[in-house]
Amino acid sequence: QIFFLLFFWLGVFLFIMEGRGSAVNTPASRPLTRRSKSYGRSCVEAPSYFWQTPGHLTVLKVPTSRGAAKSQLITNKVDPEHIALLVKNEWKLSYVTPLHHFRHTQLKSYSRHLAAFIAAEKQQGVAVEVGLEAGFKVTFTAVLGLAETDEDAETVFIQIQSKPAFAAAADAPKVVWRGWLTCVNGDPEYLRSLPSDFVSLPLFCTSGSESLTTLVKTWLERAFDCNFGSLALNSTTLNWLAALWTGCHPTCNIRHLKLAWSLPTQPPLDVSYTVNPQDAWELWNSIHPEESTDDKIDIKEVQSFINGLETHFFRHFKIYLSAGTLVKVSTALGSAHLDGKIKIGNSDYITTLLTLLTESALLKMPT
Repeated sequence: QIFFLLFFWLGVFLFIMEGRGSAVNTPASRPLTRRSKSYGRSCVEAPSYFWQTPGHLTVLKVPTSRGAAKSQLITNKVDPEHIALLVKNEWKLSYVTPLHHFRHTQLKSYSRHLAAFIAAEKQQGVAVEVGLEAGFKVTFTAVLGLAETDEDAETVFIQIQSKPAFAAAADAPKVVWRGWLTCVNGDPEYLRSLPSDFVSLPLFCTSGSESLTTLVKTWLERAFDCNFGSLALNSTTLNWLAALWTGCHPTCNIRHLKLAWSLPTQPPLDVSYTVNPQDAWELWNSIHPEESTDDKIDIKEVQSFINGLETHFFRHFKIYLSAGTLVKVSTALGSAHLDGKIKIGNSDYITTLLTLLTESALLKMPT
């Protein structure tokens, strides 16, 4: 009998130790817990285990080369009305981790739930926007056609409308906020590694009051177990855009190449540098000839282009721009700022810009 009891407790002990050692490989064995990680919800529930999926383990690498920007008549595959919503506005960028159980077939339901959430938050005293009624109309719309690969999820556009407090009954609602979630040419290995119940739309662009942006993000986080973070761009991304947009000049007049640097002087010195588009293109063409059979552009070519512009500036003004930070790039095709603000000026080259921004969003996500 003693031998049997010892054998029994030894078996229990081994079972417990085996359970501890296999917790990562056996999600069902983990208890309910309060999630505080990147993909956590704010309530007590069974975790989604995204943090231990192959998607989390996939290493995203910064590309050192990419294809040249090419014009495409985007309205041939995307509704022109949808494209009109994306161009000309200034957008503030954020990244967002994969959305759990997000379904494009449920957009009408999401519209109702987000509208109810905003109204409820306003009734509880949350400041939304001065002069707006408690009633909000929210519309989720699928922007079909922006996806470039089978792995890319279709873009989702969100619009919030409301009437001013003293508007007449016949007055149309006013658009008070816009935003969209997108993924264009996302890293295929990473996207294929995600579990089937996650959708990756890593780039979130918003235009409207910060209070409404915060409410929309809060609702999305609670509904889809995701997290947002600000997406500041770096100088390398701006360098790429300067080179890619300049390369488009022969087929689409970029009108100007405007660059802005911030120099670490006391007080700080801001330098604006406007380059004639033909001069900029000739410099770029000397580095990456138009007749080149290689469609790929290397980061070294981009760096040579920026160095050439800086050298030309030094000859005239004896200021080393390389000692500072490139903070803004602007052409007729669009603009981008270091603090994560962009404007799309020409829809024919929207794919080039969104590909670069999708890449930046994926690289910025927490690991």
